[in-house]
Amino acid sequence: MSATVQETTVIGTRRLRREDPALLSGEARFIDDMDVPGALWMAAVRSPHAHARINSVDLGPALASPGVVAAYSGEDFAALGAGPLPCAWPVTPDMKNPPHLSVATGVACHVGQIVAVVLAESRYAAADAVEEVVVEYEPLDAVVDLEDAAADNTVIHPDIGTNVSYVWELMPDEEAVDAAFAAAAHTVSERYVQQRLIPAAMEPRGVVVVPAPHAGDVTVYSSTQIPHVLKVMLALTVGLPEHKIRVVAPAVGGGFGSKLNVYAEEVICLALASARGVPVRWTEGRSEAAVATIQGRGQIQDISLAADADGKVTAVRVSLIADMGAYLQLVTPGVPLLGGFLYHGCYDIGAYSFRCTSVFTNKTPTDAYRGAGRPEATYAIERAMDALAAQMGVAPDEIRRRNFIESFPYDSTAGLSFDSGDYTPALGKAMDLVGYDDLRAEQARRRAAGGSKHLGVGFSSYVEMCGLAPSRVLAALNYGAGGWESATVRILPTAKVQVVTGTSPHGQAHETCWSMIVAEKLGVDPHSDTALAPLGMDTYGSRSLAVGGTAIAMAADKVIAKARTIAAHQLEASEEDLDFAAGTFTVRGTPSANVHIAAIAFGAFTAHNLPDGLEPNLEAQATYDPANFVFPFGTHVAVVEVDAETGHVELVKYAAVDDCGVQINPLVVEGQVHGGIVQGVAQALWEDAVYDDAGQLRTATLGDYLVPAASDVPGLLTDSTVTPSPTNPLGVKGVGEAGTIASTPAVINAIVDALAPLGVRDIEMPATPERVWSALA
Repeated sequence: MSATVQETTVIGTRRLRREDPALLSGEARFIDDMDVPGALWMAAVRSPHAHARINSVDLGPALASPGVVAAYSGEDFAALGAGPLPCAWPVTPDMKNPPHLSVATGVACHVGQIVAVVLAESRYAAADAVEEVVVEYEPLDAVVDLEDAAADNTVIHPDIGTNVSYVWELMPDEEAVDAAFAAAAHTVSERYVQQRLIPAAMEPRGVVVVPAPHAGDVTVYSSTQIPHVLKVMLALTVGLPEHKIRVVAPAVGGGFGSKLNVYAEEVICLALASARGVPVRWTEGRSEAAVATIQGRGQIQDISLAADADGKVTAVRVSLIADMGAYLQLVTPGVPLLGGFLYHGCYDIGAYSFRCTSVFTNKTPTDAYRGAGRPEATYAIERAMDALAAQMGVAPDEIRRRNFIESFPYDSTAGLSFDSGDYTPALGKAMDLVGYDDLRAEQARRRAAGGSKHLGVGFSSYVEMCGLAPSRVLAALNYGAGGWESATVRILPTAKVQVVTGTSPHGQAHETCWSMIVAEKLGVDPHSDTALAPLGMDTYGSRSLAVGGTAIAMAADKVIAKARTIAAHQLEASEEDLDFAAGTFTVRGTPSANVHIAAIAFGAFTAHNLPDGLEPNLEAQATYDPANFVFPFGTHVAVVEVDAETGHVELVKYAAVDDCGVQINPLVVEGQVHGGIVQGVAQALWEDAVYDDAGQLRTATLGDYLVPAASDVPGLLTDSTVTPSPTNPLGVKGVGEAGTIASTPAVINAIVDALAPLGVRDIEMPATPERVWSALA
């Protein structure tokens, strides 16, 4: 975008995504599109057993296969010197973290764990050679059930002596919780199960590592959400100097948290490329992804509420068992704790108790999946609030109104400071949007008439903390990185504007929205590459706008401040007498005395007429570390029709009212909300990573694991309220995870509402026809 074409009211307008033409026309280049001459293809031999001793690995037949260049057992790979995969979040001082080797030695602990690798001249030769590797396994008992894992009946990692990785508690005043339950007029105690989910991003993972012909430099191309973090972690894990590694995230086809990680395949490709001096690449297959990429959720939730006679909730007590899988990935242990501060939801609850026991199982590791702990917390409190309402005979919207936080900022008993909010208008707006009164009238008519098709209406009012920061808070949680973000804005002598940002997009429309932020003042053409953006903390946790966008705005303000100094010098005026609008500095009261920022940029480049002591060029860098999280909120309402004869559930209507503060681009906001809703609905109705007692994943293909299509959901009704955040100068919050957080409990609450007259109080997720029919039977 040229600095000479200036718009003054850009933020808040609906604009098409600038990223889409390249994606839709096929010009965008993903990992598998890259043409790398001379690259060797890596393929992995993966354990078919959930738990087995590796007695021997015979690579001979594979080495004799056509096109095979090399093959490595776990011991062979260990000799190259790579360390265990990193975990950046030791949540307690005594957390158990067994070494997670990129290629297993001794024992395989989940189906899909790598036990050997081959390098070949083509992907097909590598795939064929994998079948020739002969591994002798001795199967061991598998630990699949979470309560069995916690009981230590079979210990997966004998060296640590237990399946319990850690116990984490947030109990600011347990006596107050006990007293609230003792005095309560109403109590409810519920158990909910968060099934495991497979992220199933449109683009599977992939990596290409290209070593330089000299000097030991290496470029890693990875389908990752975190190029900056990956660079640091690869340097530490493989033992290469960080300055020798460049990480590039090309076009990335979705992530949802699953690419917020450091994976074995990245370490293997880097170590082998460095050792052999040739490019090495790998692209994940879809069935491979089901067991090799992290999975989401996986919890047993016990939640109890105490309330007075009016339904005012006075205490909440939560106990979780969280499934870590076989090993800890990058932030695995911290994921359930991200929700640990929010099991009171958007309600003013005076006493709080939270306990999380996290256990190892013989399953694929879990880690962050869209929402990361916040959807789980919202599900538990929103289901429990409906249970309380049903027990008291109070309408679900009314029980929420009686308990909403009303005064902000609000210091919660869980230790958070909610920056802003106004929950009741969002609830009312959602009810109007869905036509609530008419729905209840139709529901009553159907119930009076009888019949097999039951109408249900479900609510979910949520609040989330996002913009993962500030760094001091993350330090208190033992998180291994900061929460800041960096940006540079420069106006080039050709009147073009360049933005260098540390955020890494994979579908969030950063290019569109970042250009809109700077276009309020300058205009921008952003670029994302760690070679150009050496500073940054990447994209996850709905942090990009609240942290990265704010850093860009701050850098733009610094550019304007420097330009003002130059303009005052050139116009022979004081800085205080200059107005700045539409890219032009004007002397107040003398409009003919003016200079455009593009001319200032060129003058700063030539440096012919700058104030004494001022550095040439017009650019500025800013790093922003927020003082607090931001707290978006909203209410979603789901309407379902349940066929009692077949158990089939149809989502017939859905309304969402979200408040993410100031909206940079409402069109992008709607897109984020739509995608999030569908993912949350999918957990409620369809998706389930099912393991049998032997630890075998029974839903490893898209024929068994039911990812929704657009035809599976109705048109979504969306609206918003706007409550600016006082935490950052843009007033923005986050929205990328909101739909996923709110939609799952809304749908399940709707199903239970439909079937409540038939005695149904809960439906385990996903609410398949079989489960619904069985609950009715």
